[in-house]
Amino acid sequence: VQLQASGGGLVSEGGSLRLSCTGSGSRFSRSVVAWIRQAPGADREFVAAVSMRGDFTYYADSVKGRATISRDNARHTVTLQMNSTKPTDTAVYYCACGAVREVRSTSYVFWGQGTLVTVSS
Repeated sequence: VQLQASGGGLVSEGGSLRLSCTGSGSRFSRSVVAWIRQAPGADREFVAAVSMRGDFTYYADSVKGRATISRDNARHTVTLQMNSTKPTDTAVYYCACGAVREVRSTSYVFWGQGTLVTVSS
């Protein structure tokens, strides 16, 4: 499985960002896909995940109510929309997939290269 994340950049506080993850390989469409972020000097943090068919979504408390994750298996794409951004959302955002015991974790097997999001105050 190869994952390609895109859409990062500079966002003003309170603005919106939209990240996309494109996956290759049939396993992508059969896997839970997650967004995980890592702020400077911090550990990786689970952000959101979507089930194989897109019928279940999971969010970290830090983004609940501000983020929406969705997927389009026909286009092999998972999207993270985040509104009302905060400087604390500044991080490298990774998409990841694969079998995990706990969806709200960072223990995914396959990872993309990450895309940097900077939220300025």
